[in-house]
Amino acid sequence: MAADIGTSRREFVAAMGAGVAAGAAIATSTESAAQNAAPTKIIDFHNHYMGPSLTLTNLASVPPAARPTWEKINANLQSPGALLASVESAGITARVINTPTAFIEDADGKVPRDAERRINDAMAEICAKHPGKLYGLATVDAFAGDQSARELTRAVKDLGLRGVFVESAKGDLLLGAKESRPTLAAASALGVPVFVHPQTDPELHKRFSRTGRIGVRLARGTVNSAALINMLESGAFDEIPKLQLVVTTLAFGGVLLAGGFGDGQRIRSDAPALTRRHVYIDTMGLNPAVIRAAVDILGPDHVLMGTDWPIVEEKSVPERLQKAFAHAALSPAEQQMIASGNTLKLLGVS
Repeated sequence: MAADIGTSRREFVAAMGAGVAAGAAIATSTESAAQNAAPTKIIDFHNHYMGPSLTLTNLASVPPAARPTWEKINANLQSPGALLASVESAGITARVINTPTAFIEDADGKVPRDAERRINDAMAEICAKHPGKLYGLATVDAFAGDQSARELTRAVKDLGLRGVFVESAKGDLLLGAKESRPTLAAASALGVPVFVHPQTDPELHKRFSRTGRIGVRLARGTVNSAALINMLESGAFDEIPKLQLVVTTLAFGGVLLAGGFGDGQRIRSDAPALTRRHVYIDTMGLNPAVIRAAVDILGPDHVLMGTDWPIVEEKSVPERLQKAFAHAALSPAEQQMIASGNTLKLLGVS
């Protein structure tokens, strides 16, 4: 009888252990599935759109081999239908769109008079027609002083645009120049983000383009990086501490350098909250190593999903993003922040 009782007890304990192990395995499996599941909402922060009334002014200078690609890009930039269809075909929730004035500059780098006002009016119109699917950024010349600050204020307050798109440089000036402070101060006062786009420098382009398309990106990314570092070193953030600045993945080298030295260390996620510089970066290229490093430096709350459509056309974005997030070992909460949460917060969308 005692032997039977002992056997039953051992069997009971063994059964309990097996049950606990099975439960742990199920929990681990469930956690792993959640970790690898695609975010439920994906908003692409980095997209361009011109509308039917504008066209790329540099098409004639594009090398013949690349012209078909850029003619397709131009057609997509002009087409509201292509823009809206791309949201569906990419499998995403929405796009944040902007219009670079560099697309419509003449050979002397000038744009038509009142171009920015007309661009912003058209941007507000298409976004109003497709709420929840399109969010627009205002376009201004950041180096035009009070005039641009007034146009930005009109675009945000009267038109309902959600941020501002600016170029990294103009001539010899980088974004941290005094000429840009009125625009940057207006953005901060309005509580909207400043998207700082890469800029082509003729000399850098001439040197680096010899190495191919990656060289062209390096040249543009160098200017984007320089604009970020100039902002940090020029005292712009001291003057406008609540400024929210977004750079592209092409400026990743600048983020790495800035995060290790001087005032740039205040972009890091471990900087004291009151002195943290609010610098964000997109995920263009969807490289998991870059995403992981960006999260480690800037924090998961300062990384934004972005692809550079239609210059880069990403298909099956949820699947690619899921794989990138899994390789970057991001938690489900971090994934959702990067996929849409951070962008919605920046744009002031509840």
